[in-house]
Formats: sequence, structure tokens, C-alpha cells
Amino acid sequence: MKNALAENPSIPMSQLRALVEQVSFLGKMNTPQAQPSQADAQTAPAHPSPLRGRDDLLGHLHEIINLRQLTPLFQPIVDMRNGEIMGYEGLIRGPSDSPLHAPINLFKAASNYGLTVKVEHLCRRVVLENFLNLDLPGKLFLNVSPECLLDRGMKHGETLGFIRELGLSPERVIIELTENQPTYDYNLLRDAVAHYRSMGFKIAIDDLGEGFSSLRLWSELRPEFVKIDMHFVQGINQDPVKLQFVRSIQEIAQNSESLVIAEGIETLAELGVIRDLGIACGQGYYIARPYSQPATTLAAEVSKSLRQRIGHAARSTQALRKVTVAKLLRATPPVTTGITNNQVFEMFTAAPELQTIAVVTDGIPRGIISRYAVIERYAHPYWRDLHGRKSCKHLMDSEPVVVEMDISVQDLSHIMVKADPRQLANGFILTEQGKYQGVGSSHDLMAEITKLQIDAAKYANPLTQLPGNVPISEHIDLLLHSQAKFAACYCDLDHFKPFNDVYGYQKGDDVIQLVGRILAEHCDPDLDFVGHIGGDDFMILFQSEDVEVRCKQILEVFGEAILEFSSIQDRELGGYFTEDRQGKKAFCPLISISLGVVSVEPGEYYSHHQISVAVAEAKKQAKKLYGNSLFIERRNQQNQHTLFEVE
Repeated sequence: MKNALAENPSIPMSQLRALVEQVSFLGKMNTPQAQPSQADAQTAPAHPSPLRGRDDLLGHLHEIINLRQLTPLFQPIVDMRNGEIMGYEGLIRGPSDSPLHAPINLFKAASNYGLTVKVEHLCRRVVLENFLNLDLPGKLFLNVSPECLLDRGMKHGETLGFIRELGLSPERVIIELTENQPTYDYNLLRDAVAHYRSMGFKIAIDDLGEGFSSLRLWSELRPEFVKIDMHFVQGINQDPVKLQFVRSIQEIAQNSESLVIAEGIETLAELGVIRDLGIACGQGYYIARPYSQPATTLAAEVSKSLRQRIGHAARSTQALRKVTVAKLLRATPPVTTGITNNQVFEMFTAAPELQTIAVVTDGIPRGIISRYAVIERYAHPYWRDLHGRKSCKHLMDSEPVVVEMDISVQDLSHIMVKADPRQLANGFILTEQGKYQGVGSSHDLMAEITKLQIDAAKYANPLTQLPGNVPISEHIDLLLHSQAKFAACYCDLDHFKPFNDVYGYQKGDDVIQLVGRILAEHCDPDLDFVGHIGGDDFMILFQSEDVEVRCKQILEVFGEAILEFSSIQDRELGGYFTEDRQGKKAFCPLISISLGVVSVEPGEYYSHHQISVAVAEAKKQAKKLYGNSLFIERRNQQNQHTLFEVE
């Protein structure tokens, strides 16, 4: 059973008893399985004592409750849209030397003795107190069973009062409901959820897909967050059924305005698939394990993985990656929380073009105030008289979109699309190493993206939709200017014109499109750039480290695929007879591909013109070799070439 948060005094006891009989939510703390979790294994005793007798166990349970012998753990939940920790799930463990250490044993015992609600309320207090004592950032996901959510025995408003007593805003608390038994009285649950929403709490449904009626709960309760059960996340990179399930859940979430949290991410591959599906948030051992004093920043490896963009992004958005949001900066002076609402109102009145003002403390953004919010408040009668002299923090949105100035407009667009509607209207705050620099508007962002997409389409090759000569040259100059290490690869088809003459231009176009697909599939979309020079000539700008491996894979895949474009007879002969320019019959081999690669070290070249000359020479060397061939030139080393022939 999960630790609890909630009570609803308006529900009749008869209804409550009927519901509890139907819904025996025994809950869990961080895993649906009965086996101890990895976190349990770390803190459990090496030789736990055998389960005690019934009376002894009841006494031990009372001892745990009276002495508050519970240890809270916190597991980070990461916002995969910006790579930051957005909150923590609060978990509970019993005494380390006790048979009730594991949460499944603790709550099973509590259920057997009718102490479920009492244990959950204690868990709630312990988790909340430690969350505040540790000064953890973001939101707290507080696990609650519906039995506790609907408990009428607790004093009305006790939860809200306790949270306010601690100095924690209810907007920072997410009530996370778990569902392990069939649920029938949805009206009762819906009313309870509405009651807690009215107090400022948000709702999450735990383990979607694992329970009996979680999809119905989603439809009835319309939670702000939905957690996908770890069963569908673990191994998703190797299971098309799980992939389709999670993709479908993400599509439903987008239409129902819920944010999806993927639980149980344990490998880099799982994280990559979840990220590429557009899932908003993630949780699991690969991201961070639950600890009593958890980290407030992500490990470098995880941050790097989340910074990589979606692997299946359209080719036409390549240009967006090199334009940073610094271009959208509006250097608007910020205010502090010491400024009054009236002073903010006067600032907006004096500057009609001003749309947002950032609230900053010691250079760190704390919130954002929009013109609309100010005008809306001051339109109410007596609002100025009642609140005008109060701090402007009452006007600000305390959860603004904050991004570093060096991220790309593409990355920011992904963040803004997933943001709350009010955040989209408010715009965003720009920082440099966490320090306030200015604000930006969603209108400017959309205008810049539209312009870049038009430019990208203007210079894209119409046959393959890959970037053409202009963006290729621009990308080379960008790499040279940034002193990046990369490899330029010229890709050219051998014997392509005779093939066109024999099989026709349509099949020739099909071959060119095939080459474009193969090159794109064997490049890292987050690091490498694929361009179409024109005709049967392509360019790859590799920043991947395994360039030679990727090139050999291209040769191998192309060598197998190109055979399908020739007749069986021509394949057996290894070519076909055609007329040369003098009208004489000549034998022409089947199409092959030549790759000429030049490794570029910082400072060796200064313009795309120099690169084009060097890589053209490498291509000539590759074309001297028979069949599908690769030639790599490495400066300051003996020139090397690799011949790769298809059998």
C-alpha cells in the first residue's frame, strides 16, 4: 500500500463501507511485484527475522506507529522535455531489522489489522516532513490509496492544514492513486478527486495498464499525470507490442491533456525509446534510484542522453538545430518580490509593448507575470484596494518555462508544445548558467521556426527532401567555425548514367531515393548531417566516432538492396550491354557506390570550398577501386583506403 494523502468528510459512511468492500486497495510503494525491490535489498537486513506470531506482529505494528519508525525515500522524476528533475515520488520503508521493512509486508499487516488508514496517514506525515527538511525542488508525488482518499474519520481539511503548517503549497503536491482491485463506484471517487483539486492538489494515476480498470479511472478522473506500469517500459526497445501500447497511451494523453510518466526505466535503450516517443516524464533506476537523501541534479550520462533530440525527426529540421534561442532574447528588466502589485500594474501601463515581466531573486528566476494576468485581476472591483500594496508574487506564475540561451529553437519548440497553455501564453525566461538574461515570447519562437522551416524547404532536394547545396555549405562552415572535429564523406554512384539509359529515369529516381534512405538510416540524427548535392551525389558530415563502421554498413546494405533494381539475367552476368557515346556496344557493370572520406581536425580547413576540394579528391580515389568502395584520408597519417566488395 502506498503512503496516503487525503480525506473527504462529505461522503456518507454507508457509501464508504460499500466502496471499501468493493475496493481493497492494498497498494504498493514502488513495485507491483511481491518480491523485494532493489532499493529494499539495499536496506534490508542480511538475515531478516521470521514473521512473528499474530499478536506479536500486531504489537510490533503499533510500536512502529507510536514511535514513527518509518524511513522515507525519494526517487526523482525527470522532465524529459528539458532534462531537469520535476519532482520526487515519496516512498516508505519500515525498520531495517524488521519483517515489516518491505512496504508490501507493512501494508499487508496494516490491512489485516484494520490499520491501513492510520499507517497511511503516518506515512503521509513522515514523507511530507522529510521532503520539506531536505528542501527538495519541484513537486512531491504522494502515494494514496482510495481507501484513505475517501476516509471520513479524519478531520475536514487536516491534510491541507498540515501542509500549510509545514509551509508547503498544495500546488506542489500530486496525489498519486494506485488501483489494484476492481473499482465500481466511480462517482464517489470523482467527487473526492474534485474535492482535492479544489484545494489546489493535482492528481496522478499510478501503474496504468497493471490494474483492473485503470483506463476507466483515467477517463473518469481526468488526471493531470498518468504513470505507465513498468511492465510496458522495461524491454520496450525490443518489444513492438509494448512500443505500440506506450505510443497509444501517449496519443490518448495528448488529446486528454494529461502528462505521461514512464516508470521502471532501467537502461539507456529504454530511455531513448521513451524520449523519442515524446513521453513527458520518466522515472527508474537508470535515471536515479530512491534514496533517503536523493540527488537534486541528474548524472552526467543521463543528462547527455536527454539532450539528444528525437531520433526520427524530419530531415528538414536540420537547420533549426544551429539557431539558438538567444536570437529571441528580449532584455526586459526584472522585478523582485519586494515590488508591489500596483507598481507592476504601473509598469505595464507605462509600456504598452511590454507583455511579460520576470520575477527574479539574486539573479535566479522565480516566476513570470503576464500583462493579461494583471489586467484580468485589476478588472475585478476592489482588487486594487485589497491587494494593490501586496507583493507581486501574488500575480506571478511560479512555474514558468526557463531555458538556457544556448539551446536550439527546435529544442525550445518541443518544450513549449508540451507546456501548459498558460505557460505557452506567458512565453519563457532565458538564462545563462542559471542567471536571468531576459524573456522571450511564443509568438517570436513560432515566427522563427516558420522562417527556418521555409528556408529549409527552399533549399531541400525535391527528390529526397534532404538538404541541398546551400545548407550543406552552411553546415560545413558552422562546424569549422565552432572548431569541431568531423569527417566529410562524398557519396557517388558508379555507372549510374548507363543504368538510367537501360532501365529508365523512374528506376533511376528510385535508386537515388534508396541511397538517401540508406545514408540517413546509418547516420546518427543527433550528430550527423546528410545532404543531397544533386543527381547521384550525396554528402555526409559525420560527428559520430565510428565513421568507418557506419560507412562499411552503408556499402553492405546498398550492395544487397541494389540487386533488386536489376533483372535476374543482368545480376547473373554482373552487368548489362549498352551503347557508349560512339554508338558501340559496351559491357557496363551493375551500379556500385563509392565513399570518399576526409577526417577534419580543428584548424586544418577554413571554408567549405576547401572541404569540397579535399573530399572530391578522396571520392576520386575511392572510384579507382572496383565495386562498392571506401577511401578514407587521414591527415598526419599514411593515407589509407578500404576496399569492400559485395559477393
